[in-house]
Amino acid sequence: MGWKDIFSGGNSNVPWKNLTEEKQIAEVVELSHEKPQLIFKHSTRCSISSMAKDRLEREWNLENVEPWYLDLIAYRNVSNAIASQLGVHHESPQAILLKDGVVIHDSSHNSISVSEVAKHVS
Repeated sequence: MGWKDIFSGGNSNVPWKNLTEEKQIAEVVELSHEKPQLIFKHSTRCSISSMAKDRLEREWNLENVEPWYLDLIAYRNVSNAIASQLGVHHESPQAILLKDGVVIHDSSHNSISVSEVAKHVS
């Protein structure tokens, strides 16, 4: 395990799908009709965001939720489009849970946790 693995969470058991294009938002919404979709908006410059990401990765046990990772520094346009298209106020870090085409839960900062997501999908 190298330095980068230690500080990036290295051994994540979260099957992240990268969210890098605005057109993927429609895909996430469509997929939410089959399975809940979680968008995690992460600021790579923020220690609170890193802690929230680490907590999700350590606790992840949700096989019934598909997780999407958005580096909002690199893809600010996608982050802005999410806020606009899904009708959620932008926060960082932020977890947005969609089911049946709509946002059913939105949390930020220390409120982001696997147990909180699980409450809304069970």
